[in-house]
Amino acid sequence: MINITVNGKEYKVEEGQRLLKVLQDIDIKIPFLCFHPSLTPAVSCKLCAVEVKEKDKPYAVKLACAIKTKQGLDVTTESAMIDQHRNRALGHLFTMAPQSEALMKIGAEFGLTMGSVPDGCIRCRLCVRVCKEVIGAGALKVVKREGRSFIVPSEKGECIGCGTCANICPTDAIKIIDKGHVRTMMVGDQIIARHPLLHCEMCGKPFATPKFIKHVEHREEFHISVKEHHDLCPTCAKLYARKQLTPLAPRLAKTYADKPIK
Repeated sequence: MINITVNGKEYKVEEGQRLLKVLQDIDIKIPFLCFHPSLTPAVSCKLCAVEVKEKDKPYAVKLACAIKTKQGLDVTTESAMIDQHRNRALGHLFTMAPQSEALMKIGAEFGLTMGSVPDGCIRCRLCVRVCKEVIGAGALKVVKREGRSFIVPSEKGECIGCGTCANICPTDAIKIIDKGHVRTMMVGDQIIARHPLLHCEMCGKPFATPKFIKHVEHREEFHISVKEHHDLCPTCAKLYARKQLTPLAPRLAKTYADKPIK
């Protein structure tokens, strides 16, 4: 057995063991992802940074999964330099796995600064502009939080559930979730609005929200739902329109058949 010091306290441990395994055995927690005691260290995640002082050498940041225990080893598991190293490592991992719950959990548990966690939104503002300039609802806006821009719903709840923002989003950061009789609009993991869904009178499929239909009636004087009200999906609306025009076909054919050819 040999003596090592961890955070100012002396421990007797076996020589030549991986320091990370030793820290686990003495109940000192540090972050890690790529270590397993039965496998050769890969030193890939680089989260298990600690400060180590060996004989006649200054303190240096090293990875606990790679270094082995030896007599007189002096280890510090928490410091500003260690946090800086772990923050950098966590930020690098987030670029490869932006939606990883494991990374978010480690960041929260050890108080690491994860930086700007990718959320799929590139802040192009297409959704905000199309909702205001084309749809006329103005249901989305941009706010600043801790120096970053975020797309959020407006306070008045103007969303009509049309889905145009999701259709125009170039990175699919905005989602439409139709489940049962409800449409949920989301930006990332934030709910913009929930709407009941109308069902098509012909095929029975959900196709639009009451707010959307009302919005269209108000803005489009000659929309089909204003001329003669029907709750029809776009496909069935086309079929209905063709059916209404069908009686004209024989009359048009007869008219042109009676005309002399010039």
